[in-house]
Amino acid sequence: MSAITEHIKESLFSCQDLGYRDFQARLIPTIDKETIIGVRTPRVRALAKEVAKDPQIGAFLCDLPHRYYEENNVHVCVIGQMKDYESCLRELEKFLPYIDNWATCDMEAPKVFRKHTQELLTPIRGWLASGQTYTVRFAIRMLMCFYLDQNFRTEYLELVAGVRSQEYYVNMMIAWYFATALARQYEAALPYIEQRRLADWTHNKTIQKAQESLRITPEQKAYLKTWKV
Repeated sequence: MSAITEHIKESLFSCQDLGYRDFQARLIPTIDKETIIGVRTPRVRALAKEVAKDPQIGAFLCDLPHRYYEENNVHVCVIGQMKDYESCLRELEKFLPYIDNWATCDMEAPKVFRKHTQELLTPIRGWLASGQTYTVRFAIRMLMCFYLDQNFRTEYLELVAGVRSQEYYVNMMIAWYFATALARQYEAALPYIEQRRLADWTHNKTIQKAQESLRITPEQKAYLKTWKV
């Protein structure tokens, strides 16, 4: 284990809150409770910001797999701060296979990606085809974060609608994506509901999440509700 990995682990344990660990364990049932230290997200982010400047940070990024959930979160936050697109993508692709829960997966959307949306589409397509639950989820989240506003094209809706999975955490992200698409690109996204392009569970979950959105009008919500399976 590298010195910087040891430093990060010690820093995390110095902030341990066992009550918070128990709370997180209930929210993230896919990982062993013993791998959760119990550190609140603002402290994880602050630590990642601190160590990202350390010249030895590369040793931590290579020290995979990490044992603790929060180590993974520090890792993904460090990647999220990278300003060079190629370096960020390289480190992310090394790390994605080690993500084992929805919270780590959803923690970061690297800011540098916003300036490279055209190039990013190639790895996104690869991630969607990977068959790995959290790699697929991450890909859909990138499409949700960076391609539903000025970079929007209807073909991106098609990419997500084409994903078929038995995995709860993939299907939940598809529903979240389409509910967000209904809020931002209603006319383009609506046919995917009207034509029942999504699997039944995902279709209904999309409508449910749309009902909860503050960005969808009451009239739109009423209409969407008529399409519930």
